[in-house]
Amino acid sequence: MSKVDLKRELKHLYQASAKEVAQVDVPAFRFLMIDGEGDPNTSQAYVEAVEALFSVSYTAKFMVKKGSRGVDYAVMPLEGLWWSEDMSVFTANDRSRWKWTMMIMQPHFVEEAVIHAAMAEVRRKKALPAVDALRLESFAEGSCAQILHIGPFTEEGPTIQRVHDFIEARSALAGKHHEVYLSDIRRADPAKWKTIIRQPME
Repeated sequence: MSKVDLKRELKHLYQASAKEVAQVDVPAFRFLMIDGEGDPNTSQAYVEAVEALFSVSYTAKFMVKKGSRGVDYAVMPLEGLWWSEDMSVFTANDRSRWKWTMMIMQPHFVEEAVIHAAMAEVRRKKALPAVDALRLESFAEGSCAQILHIGPFTEEGPTIQRVHDFIEARSALAGKHHEVYLSDIRRADPAKWKTIIRQPME
């Protein structure tokens, strides 16, 4: 059985430095996505969205592992696109005014039919309400600036500002604020949470 670790293969995108902002080019990848809005700390819709994403992603993983190709792979980390009508809410960390798209990258060899079968399986076994809101979509960001933030989400403001300053010294912000969650926040100490802060640029 072959083992695939996309996070290692794409380490320039998923192992960012915490010391300095770096410019990267992000090509198109396929993501399982779901949309919502509001503070993720208080929104039940957010909890349900994340549960549906992980349930379908892991179900698809085991379907592929047990399938004829016999490929095992690590499920990719949770990611979030965040935006608002007023970009200043990011540095102010006013998450109640944020809109979001939560997503998990799906390997290129996982066929769309497998994703739909996984959704049907999760719908049948767990009856998660958010499964019906999931979609599989290609997403490309192009040129971006990114850095690793270590610590609680509530302390991201200065890190986000560093990324914005880096971009504004070279061009201009574009697209949506992007976060990649590398830590399991249910188990890790908040002081050690690792989050990649990424922002597209013109």
